[in-house]
Amino acid sequence: MTAVLLDRATRAAIEALEATDDIAFGARLLANTPTHEGRDPDLLRRWARTATEFGAALDPVATTARIVESDGGLARGLLARYTSRPVPTVELFTDTLALADELAGRLGWRHWYPAGSLRAAAIAHETVHEQLHHGPAKAALRRSLGHVVLRAGRHRLYGHVAGADEIAAHAHARAVCGLGRSPLLLTAALAAAAEAAEPPYGTRHGSPHASPHGRKK
Repeated sequence: MTAVLLDRATRAAIEALEATDDIAFGARLLANTPTHEGRDPDLLRRWARTATEFGAALDPVATTARIVESDGGLARGLLARYTSRPVPTVELFTDTLALADELAGRLGWRHWYPAGSLRAAAIAHETVHEQLHHGPAKAALRRSLGHVVLRAGRHRLYGHVAGADEIAAHAHARAVCGLGRSPLLLTAALAAAAEAAEPPYGTRHGSPHASPHGRKK
C-alpha cells in the first residue's frame, strides 16, 4: 500500500478491530446510525444478529443492475454503491477496491479475504441493496427484526431499522463469497488506515467523514 502507511498506532487500532466479532461490528454500526441514539445496546446487538442471519440466508441472485467501474472512490469515501435511478446501477470504485485488497494482504488477512474476492463481494453486497429496494425482501427483513411501531388488533406495522440493510448486505457478501470475516471488518480497517494517511486519501488532521469507504445510496 503506497497511499496509506500503517504506523504503530494505526496497526494497534486495526488489531482492536480484528478482535471485535462481526455481530459487535454490526451493533456498533447501528449505534452510530441516526435514530438509534440512546437505544438499548442489547436491542442493537439483537438487531445486528438478526440482520446478519437474514443476509446470510438470502439466496444468491445475479444483479439485474448494470455494473460500471471507475476510480475516484477514495476521494469520495466510497467502495461501491447501488443507485436505482435513472436506471438500476452498481458502481464499483476500482481505486478503493485495489487499496482494500492491498490492505488485506498487508494485514495478513488473505485467509479471510482471498486475492480478487473483494470485487465479487462488493457486487454481492449491492445485490442485497437492490433486493431490499425493489422486492419483498424489504418487508421480510422488517418482520424478522420485529420493530413494531403500530399495533391495531392482530395487525402490526413494522418500522424501518436504519442500518440493518447494510449489515444484511455484508453478511450476504461474506456467505456467498466464502469470506472468513464480514467485509465490514475490512471496511473499518480501511477507514482506520485512511484516517491516518496524509491527504488526498487520508485525513490525518481530522475528517468530515464519520465512516469513509462505506457505501451510500
